[in-house]
Amino acid sequence: MKTKLLLFSLFATLQLSAQRYQQMHDKATFVDTHNDFLTQTMEKDFVFDTDLKGITHSDLNRMKEGGVDVQFFSVWSDGDQPNPYAFANRQLDSLDAVIERNPNKIVKVTNSTELLKVVKQHKIATFSGLEGGHQFENDLDKMEALYNRGVRYITLTWNNSTPWATSASDETNPKGLNNSEGKKGLTAFGKKVVQKMNALGIMVDISHVGEQTFYDAIETTKKPVIASHSSVYALCPHKRNLKDDQIKAVAKNGGVIQINFNSGFIDPSVEPRELAFLEKHKEEIDSLVITGMLLYHAEEAMYRKYTDESYELRAPFDYVIQHIEYVINLVGIDYVGIGSDFDGIYQPPKQLDDVTDYSKITKVLVDKGYNKKDIDKILGGNLLRVLKANESN
Repeated sequence: MKTKLLLFSLFATLQLSAQRYQQMHDKATFVDTHNDFLTQTMEKDFVFDTDLKGITHSDLNRMKEGGVDVQFFSVWSDGDQPNPYAFANRQLDSLDAVIERNPNKIVKVTNSTELLKVVKQHKIATFSGLEGGHQFENDLDKMEALYNRGVRYITLTWNNSTPWATSASDETNPKGLNNSEGKKGLTAFGKKVVQKMNALGIMVDISHVGEQTFYDAIETTKKPVIASHSSVYALCPHKRNLKDDQIKAVAKNGGVIQINFNSGFIDPSVEPRELAFLEKHKEEIDSLVITGMLLYHAEEAMYRKYTDESYELRAPFDYVIQHIEYVINLVGIDYVGIGSDFDGIYQPPKQLDDVTDYSKITKVLVDKGYNKKDIDKILGGNLLRVLKANESN
């Protein structure tokens, strides 16, 4: 009898704990600042409002199931895209079509006030973010046109530099690619870009940028910045991550760092193991590329084919929490959030298989003793503060 009572008590405690973290997750305004599904639409013809479980990290119904309240969809093209502005608009067209078909589930909003109204209606409020400033083609009028279509942050560079800003990939390249003024960082026009973003209410996103561009942007902006999908360099020394002084500069600026789920950005052991995995399957990858398949699609095919091998390449789930807590311990609770990079990465951490798994983060934060106020900040409150600050003149 005592054993049965003990088991019943344990079961009841676990059930109450599960109810508590799930309720906390559901009541928070959950914001993810970086989802690349639009790229999946453009390259693979996937449709967001269909069932894509087991195929993509995201679809509309799973996003609602995961408790997402606010989603920034990334608008992306690489530096070789011949017509990046037109390509960006095609992505926004595809998002608008999904929204038009599903007005009871997802709504495009233009500001934080509209956002809160939509969230209260239990719908997903959506913005977009331009991943790479090359997409407005050095034309501030085109930037404003994209703002009018819902773009609320611009990642100043992707891996490719622009004529007015240098990327992390290029600034860390031994050959050192400079901008049009023959130096690293922002040019005079690059500073005008930041000033125009401030005037419009577009958040300056410093993910992907080089260190000199980062500090030039921090010095130029009059509004808080975001890192829409970056992690911590001290825990994983990758060129895409932020060093301690950069994290402190974002906090001093009043900005926020949205932690990226990419295993290679949170676990330093992943990248060398991934390289070994790709080398092992190089002959098969090359055979796919010869058929006309893009290299990164051929590499993704290996992850999907060799599931046991690829699963072992994924970072432990706890590494996401470690990056969140590192920022908290370094600069405080007000400067960290979530920028998953779902559907733009091959290998999320173990247990974070798709957008339905976000509440697992909430559970760990509850178990660690974080209170509701602090959890609300991490899950979305910090980003909403920065969004609102960028709207004010």
